[in-house]
Amino acid sequence: MNSAEISPQQTVTRPQIDARWLRWPVLALATAVLFLGAVPDVRAKGESDKPAAPQLNIETKALNREGSLPRSFAPVVQKVSASVVQVFTSTRPKPVPGVNQEDPFGNPAPRRGMSPRQNGAGSGVIVSKEGYLLTNNHVVEGADEVRIKLADGRELPAKVIGRDDKTDVAVLKVNADNLTAATFADSDRIEVGDVVLAVGNPFGIGQTVTMGIISATSRATFGLPYEDFIQTDAAISPGNSGGALIGSDGRLIGINTAIISRSGGNQGIGFAIPANIARDVLEALVTDGKVTRGYLGVLPQDVTPALARKLGLKGNGGALLAEVTDKSPAEKAGLASGDVVTEFNGKPIRDARHLRLEVARIKPGESASVRIRREDDAQVIKVTVRARPDEQELTKSGNSKSDEEGTLNGVGVTDLNAQSRRQNRIPERIKGVLVTEVEEDSAAWTAGLRAGDVILELNKQAVTTADETVRLTENPKDKTTLLKVYTPGTGNGGGASRFLVVDESKAQ
Repeated sequence: MNSAEISPQQTVTRPQIDARWLRWPVLALATAVLFLGAVPDVRAKGESDKPAAPQLNIETKALNREGSLPRSFAPVVQKVSASVVQVFTSTRPKPVPGVNQEDPFGNPAPRRGMSPRQNGAGSGVIVSKEGYLLTNNHVVEGADEVRIKLADGRELPAKVIGRDDKTDVAVLKVNADNLTAATFADSDRIEVGDVVLAVGNPFGIGQTVTMGIISATSRATFGLPYEDFIQTDAAISPGNSGGALIGSDGRLIGINTAIISRSGGNQGIGFAIPANIARDVLEALVTDGKVTRGYLGVLPQDVTPALARKLGLKGNGGALLAEVTDKSPAEKAGLASGDVVTEFNGKPIRDARHLRLEVARIKPGESASVRIRREDDAQVIKVTVRARPDEQELTKSGNSKSDEEGTLNGVGVTDLNAQSRRQNRIPERIKGVLVTEVEEDSAAWTAGLRAGDVILELNKQAVTTADETVRLTENPKDKTTLLKVYTPGTGNGGGASRFLVVDESKAQ
């Protein structure tokens, strides 16, 4: 191990892609409008007056994949068209802060200093005969008034029951008879290549149906805390937000949400919220007035090929637990740092984000089975999930990254002391050695190790002194090193642990 000057990390720039939400504002004087204000979220109600859960139509069988395409999808469209509505929103003029609302002569000028009335249009899906509808949070966010237009021409006022900005789902309610509710499919059973139809209100022109296939599943594109989008090439455009993505049998598999486009219109890359996620949010907002997500208390990271090889795992699936929070449900159940979660409640876990989504779907107080790989042993652990202690995101995707004699060449370390802990915001509970320098052309830098990190383990062996760490890098069995590293937080953010693989064999 040696040391060198450290330069600021360079930022990689990528070609800019215009990602757009699909609410289509009605234009006035050819200017796009923005929503102002906020629709207050419905607060949780007491158990005694908790609303009844919505009565939903759900069919969990897989989509029909046998036979050839029909000559016409008219029967399917007729089955679902009455469930898809147009959503119209408006905001009242509001005072603009800092603008004088009198003319120079002291006369009132009511129109000055006021924002213009703003209107927007989107789509929605009726999901229960009691009048509950699903749409997107960004369609109704900030609106003072929401109205819907049914396929039969009726126009009705709609109440915002609740919104969840973490999934971009909102729930509306209308009072009307003879409503046709869509039937939910099990969106976990869809596959790439399945035929789908997008039904909505593009550009505010009225109900429109387009056809395509499922292009991909489990997309994370827009940075929402809980996103697991279905990607489709069915033509969807601004205004389709909140509309239905249905299978070839007419069942609801998703709520259309966003597009990626260089032009602002459809370019064959659209995204929908899976029906299962939308249904979970719907039921929580109706019955509790808020969405309460399960909390495990772990920091997982993806299992990359390098980590899989070093840990002796078959394949790259699963989520590696870099850290288990003290006194958390995970720690109480016996989960530990270094465990690899391969299944959660019977569902195979693809990566860290997938684990977060599955944990969030468990209601606090319920138990879940967690299948893990620990060293060479596979076991199942029961854990009782609880409510999140706060809204801070605790799950992050880690980076899996790691020629001369020994390993960790280009890395300098020193013992931790009271002064270095204060300077680097390292808590007393963290035991390890402080990284003082990392050469930018070293394998350790490429792996993601930086000055200020704390090495907790080296090849699964805990380290507490710099001498011990240096000794463990001498005469290695091979030129790859598995590190467990703690990175202090910045500002008010807390630190986090993760695993890194430093691979110096290629440099050799």
